[in-house]
Amino acid sequence: MRRIPAVATTCAATLAFLVPAGLAAAAPASPASPAEQSYTVVPYENVKVRQLPTQDSAYLATLTAGQSYTAYCWTHGQTITDHGYTNDIWIGFADGFSSAVYFKGDQYANLPASAQC
Repeated sequence: MRRIPAVATTCAATLAFLVPAGLAAAAPASPASPAEQSYTVVPYENVKVRQLPTQDSAYLATLTAGQSYTAYCWTHGQTITDHGYTNDIWIGFADGFSSAVYFKGDQYANLPASAQC
């Protein structure tokens, strides 16, 4: 089971997961292990990244609609309903989570069922 690391205390480390997937080589090293599988996800609208998989959790950043981002896993969290979709799946990034309701693809933002956090 993958554990999401605690939020980094420096701005650079906190923002490392916000680099679009195509630019990841220029970003500081991700806290995810090099052997860990990663996936590309694309939000269809701007979406907030939270520290935990709940909308009441600490806000970390906003992902921009249409950009590609690197995700590592999915987990069950707070149920979110928006734009006629309801889902309790949250996508795991290096330092936080976003509701899968806002990503292109299936209920898991096209992450495989085996990519559970």
